[in-house]
Amino acid sequence: MSIGYRISASALALGLAASAAFAQTDDFWRQAGAQFEGVTLHGVTESTPPSNYIKDVLAPQFTELTGINVEIETTSWDQMYDKAIKDMEAGTGIYDMVYIEQDIIYSYLSRDFLVNISQALADKPELKAPNFDEANFTTFADYFRDEDGGLYGIPMEAFIKLYLYRTDLFADPEVQAAFKEQFGRDLAPAKTHEEYTQIAEFFTKLGQDRGEDLWGTTAQAHTGHPASWYEYVESVAPTFGVYNWGINAENNFAATVENGGSMNSPEAKEALRWWLHLRDIAPPESSASTWSETATTFAAGRVAQGLIYGENAAWIASDENQSRVVGNVGVALPPVAEGVMEAAESGEGYIGYYDGGAFGIPVSSQNQDAAVLFAQFIAQPEVQAQWAVAAPRITVSSTYDAPEVQELNTSLGGYFDLLRDQGKLFAGAPPFPFHAQLREAISPIFYQILTGDIEPDAGLDQMAAKTEEELTALGYRK
Repeated sequence: MSIGYRISASALALGLAASAAFAQTDDFWRQAGAQFEGVTLHGVTESTPPSNYIKDVLAPQFTELTGINVEIETTSWDQMYDKAIKDMEAGTGIYDMVYIEQDIIYSYLSRDFLVNISQALADKPELKAPNFDEANFTTFADYFRDEDGGLYGIPMEAFIKLYLYRTDLFADPEVQAAFKEQFGRDLAPAKTHEEYTQIAEFFTKLGQDRGEDLWGTTAQAHTGHPASWYEYVESVAPTFGVYNWGINAENNFAATVENGGSMNSPEAKEALRWWLHLRDIAPPESSASTWSETATTFAAGRVAQGLIYGENAAWIASDENQSRVVGNVGVALPPVAEGVMEAAESGEGYIGYYDGGAFGIPVSSQNQDAAVLFAQFIAQPEVQAQWAVAAPRITVSSTYDAPEVQELNTSLGGYFDLLRDQGKLFAGAPPFPFHAQLREAISPIFYQILTGDIEPDAGLDQMAAKTEEELTALGYRK
């Protein structure tokens, strides 16, 4: 899931300067665009840093070269989904491009909502840009392919959910001495849940003792928003060894332990209790925090550590207009239970969520060919480096080596190195076409756990039973 922030003026200026990179392919774009004179493409996306870069930088560049107008509507996550899905269901053709978050692509594919971009270019090779090659993408693009390898979305953002920590607090000699006296070990980013809890409790108490607005951890724990459910199933439960929401797709989509699932397993219950304890010692706004508020809470200097979506790492660490912790942000892998890291390294598990999205073209679009051109335009290797500087996302492999990206990587404490080298330890959402339906069916129970109306262990038992009931009704469980 994601958060929208404005692009800084300096990043915008850098992006505009990148137009020189198109020199060698300008003729193609002008000639290809000539046949679409008077066409206006309409897109809808969540208001995120990568999306804002498309709207403010890449779309104007595309229009200048091709003459094709582009109007990108950036809105809230909820509205983005609502508008896109209603348009595609009705076939009204309002949108020519829609943002596809990684976790919803399987539902879209099952409903034949999207154009196969690979096939579209094969059918009309005259539309293929000379510098567009699907091989340029990182492996994140594989989440937007069908089983035959067809690409249904052009990746435009990709990031992992990281463990961020305050380097100034962790390096403070007085703090280090107090921590070591209490726990008998050096203060360092946690590798286990027990260590993370110790650090969280320590800093929350330190803030209280000093009368400071300082807490030990963030918690994306909104009592009525899907962000909290996603934090648990995608970022917390996997670190305890509970994968794919606890659903065993190979065993008749079982969710209960009794039937071969793990949604209400001892590991799942331990994970939930651990997270709820962290919520209770996190800032008071945590019970109303989505992915947006956890990032702003960290940037305000109010927490010592937290699990934060990587798309926010750059502005938190470097933008003094938005962040009070510039220059004091470290990055690390999330804490994990015994055996989880080994499972992730072997490909049998994962330690967190590999998030991101793509721009897809609805089959209901009346301007599919022009949209295919625009999709290729934003996938060019030449535009990626400045895009990554403006919003820390990488979808094309060569971007890692760009000088400006390497420079930013240093100031971010090695974030891009971690994404490149350790991204394989993270995973996207499971390939469930029933993703949204199931979330809506069981999240009300989860919210009741958060409000205290249902005890956590009993709540997970109810969620697992409800999952099997819903999947039976949908025809997945036989």
